[in-house]
Amino acid sequence: MSNLAYDQNGKEIQSDDSQPDENQTVTPENLEDIRPIPRVTIQAFCETEAVSQVFEMTAQDRRMAKAHVKVHTGGISAAVEFYANAPTPNLIAVETSKSGDALVEELSGLAEVCDAETKVLVIGAFNDIVMYRDLISRGVSEYLVAPVKMADIMAVVTNIYVNPESGVLGRTIAFIGAKGGSGSSTISHNIAWAISSTYQTDVVLADMDFAFGTANINLDQDPTQGMAEAVYSADRVDDILLDRLLEKCAEHLSLLAAPSTLDRTYDFDQKAFNQVIEVAQRGVPYVIADLPQQWTSWTKEVLCAADEVVLTAYPDLTNLRNTKNLIDKLIELRPNDPKPKLILNQVGVPKRPEINVSDFLAPLDLEPMAVIPFEPALFGTAANNGQMISEADAKHPVSETFDTIAQILTGKAEFKPEKSKMFDIRALLKRKKK
Repeated sequence: MSNLAYDQNGKEIQSDDSQPDENQTVTPENLEDIRPIPRVTIQAFCETEAVSQVFEMTAQDRRMAKAHVKVHTGGISAAVEFYANAPTPNLIAVETSKSGDALVEELSGLAEVCDAETKVLVIGAFNDIVMYRDLISRGVSEYLVAPVKMADIMAVVTNIYVNPESGVLGRTIAFIGAKGGSGSSTISHNIAWAISSTYQTDVVLADMDFAFGTANINLDQDPTQGMAEAVYSADRVDDILLDRLLEKCAEHLSLLAAPSTLDRTYDFDQKAFNQVIEVAQRGVPYVIADLPQQWTSWTKEVLCAADEVVLTAYPDLTNLRNTKNLIDKLIELRPNDPKPKLILNQVGVPKRPEINVSDFLAPLDLEPMAVIPFEPALFGTAANNGQMISEADAKHPVSETFDTIAQILTGKAEFKPEKSKMFDIRALLKRKKK
């Protein structure tokens, strides 16, 4: 049975002739364009195990973190019986094998026990445009033909509950180092700069290392307020307040700076940063989250919710262990998302014992997005002058690498490991020896 759905004009909007497979996994590509689902309640009444499993998987996806999903068995008749003595949720999804008058009769029974504002999604077995138009005319919000996928369900919820006038949420890219000193913060700052300057796209750089953040130094800024004020006022933060807290660093780059002081300890609840990030996402296409190298409930929450995660490591044994642990945990927490991106940094430090790049990568099953050599003069000069690498030396290969990373993270270029423009470390070391 084909998986088809139609818009309000009866035009087919999707088609998939593949048959359902009980062991089928959802590929990340199916969900790339799905944005976080708003805070709604969804209850599904399924007739088949296949559809029930899809709803269960959907409920566990990070994009559904705000939604409350409950899955029942029994189809429309079970829903009618259930809601005879219970309030209805925002959205009821019902699976049915019926069509024609039999289906209309069942839905009429459901309508009698539904609140007026409740929406209904019907998942049926028949690809019938006449039936589709009839259901829509009777108040059904959407009709999908089984088998359905996670992306189908989330797309329906988005179409129903996301207000187009509120604009599309921006993407959050979270950076974290496998070990302190790996250079994750410096890289995230330069990527934020590259995206904003190269593509003339608005970016918010959020420095989340409250005690030791360096974004204000690297960008030569001295803001009096920033991330602390936003987080401690999360219950009332909005576009206006956030705009007051942002420090303008360039035409398209704004900084939400960390206090970088030890006046107090910084302990946060798991969801402390969610509202701040969501408000920032409503205002700009990209939010770069510079996370401290620590594993807490709130850093885990930010990493889980991010659209993209970038790990930075340098090639020693501790970094290898930590990188492997982070990759494994993030794959577990984000099963329907692409693997984290990896940047190897500070490769080729003289006299420092290092793990060979290929040996470092072997147990990770992950190719690096970039390999950046040890360049103390370049990075040191830029840091001391409060500059980005492209400001210090726009023609340096490292600057070009940051531009390439920015292209990959913004979708302007496809990440192809076998064709990625990476540094030849051996060639670099040979030139230095000369």
